[in-house]
Amino acid sequence: MTRMFVDAWDPSYGSSFEGSDGGEGPASASSAQVDTDVEVPAAEWAPIDVSSAVRRPDVVFLVDGVRRNDAGLWTAEEDGTSYAGLAASYAAGVVRCDLARGAAELVGARVARGLFTASPSAADVQAGSVRYEVHRVSGTGEASKLPAAVQGPLTALEIDISSMAREGGADLLVVDGPLRNRRQLPRTIGYVKTQQKQYLPAALTAVVTSLKPAQRTPVFHLGTVWGGWSWYLRLPGASGAPWSGIVRVECSPDLTPAEAVELADISAATLPRFASSAYKDPRAPQNLVPIAGLERRLRGLLGDARVLHRALTLATARAR
Repeated sequence: MTRMFVDAWDPSYGSSFEGSDGGEGPASASSAQVDTDVEVPAAEWAPIDVSSAVRRPDVVFLVDGVRRNDAGLWTAEEDGTSYAGLAASYAAGVVRCDLARGAAELVGARVARGLFTASPSAADVQAGSVRYEVHRVSGTGEASKLPAAVQGPLTALEIDISSMAREGGADLLVVDGPLRNRRQLPRTIGYVKTQQKQYLPAALTAVVTSLKPAQRTPVFHLGTVWGGWSWYLRLPGASGAPWSGIVRVECSPDLTPAEAVELADISAATLPRFASSAYKDPRAPQNLVPIAGLERRLRGLLGDARVLHRALTLATARAR
């Protein structure tokens, strides 16, 4: 008989294991070339427990960013053409977790605003006390594609603030989401909490779904554009569904296999202690407690969306 489970995530956040926007479904396979013989041969794959010999970091930094669309705009060019525009606010911050003291603190946060458009004539917009700096996008700049243009400046903001906040020594930086172009940051892992693709063949996927809390899979290599070393880890507090509490962790392809395995061990020894609880977070356990707190703080720093929308409306009206 088929077993069924209720996903622990609030449905307004989607699912913890979901298909792509193309509707391929949760079982859709990735076309990426995968090397599963990195840590152990594929035939020997099995869940890996945390070794007592793993040296846990004294300090863990977690970085995340948030963004919000404040208003959609349109330009009226002198030649009669028109371009879509998007006024957006975004922020990045870093939480420092001292594992010895059991204390967490915000050590850096920064807010930025941008006007994203393909218009060749658009300039910065001063909306009250807030300035939206123009970011010219390439191509025709369709309105539906403008939200994606915010990711580049947001990632740059995350990199900048991470570099400023970190210390020397044996710390660990956890980036919420894939590493992408943050792969140059030292001692850094990407934390992917929503699984949209299956990268492994069925026999090895069974190893993933058999993981117990704090167990991980062996390290494998993803041959994608932003590819690198990767592994799966199950967090405590899962519902019991096959993919509940499963996260995918990755690190830079510039590391050696041995360095990747070391980071995999460190992640399995460190991340489970940050897992959230269902009564506190609608995306438990994957939405780590420090990340959830950081997101709330950053959204507060973005300001009142209604006030900014009104200020943008007045500013563009005066400009006309």
